[in-house]
Amino acid sequence: MLVESRLFGEIEVDDSKIVYFENGIIGFPDLKNFAVIYDEEKKDSKISWLQSMDEGAFALPVMNPTVIEPGYDPFVEDELLKPLGELNSANLCVLVTVKVPSDLKKMSVNLKAPIIINIENRKGAQLIVEDDYPVVKEIYDVLQAAKEQGQEGK
Repeated sequence: MLVESRLFGEIEVDDSKIVYFENGIIGFPDLKNFAVIYDEEKKDSKISWLQSMDEGAFALPVMNPTVIEPGYDPFVEDELLKPLGELNSANLCVLVTVKVPSDLKKMSVNLKAPIIINIENRKGAQLIVEDDYPVVKEIYDVLQAAKEQGQEGK
């Protein structure tokens, strides 16, 4: 599938990489087809993009929540996960959205509404969890520390 992306220009995504969100994502119920895009030039970046294949101008920065919250394990009702098929540690991908304001020190993630993807059947959903995870968790200091630690290891 070919899409004209606001961030990456024209990109081609293999159909086998497209994730279908039956109910769209929160706030965007009409956008159903997405791909997780990584910036090839920023290989060390912890942030990737959930690129809409339906609307090229729409892409959300996302990341693995365990980078910020190592024990992140939200409780989700089995009933809400049924549309995604059988989930296990081998086929489960969990992402959280990243908010990047003009003041990067205020960068945050939403741990309350993770994106759950079954990578085998390419079905996804964004769900609101019952746990006491915050909607806004600032991450700038955590990312800086990880970046510094990564440079020390080289």
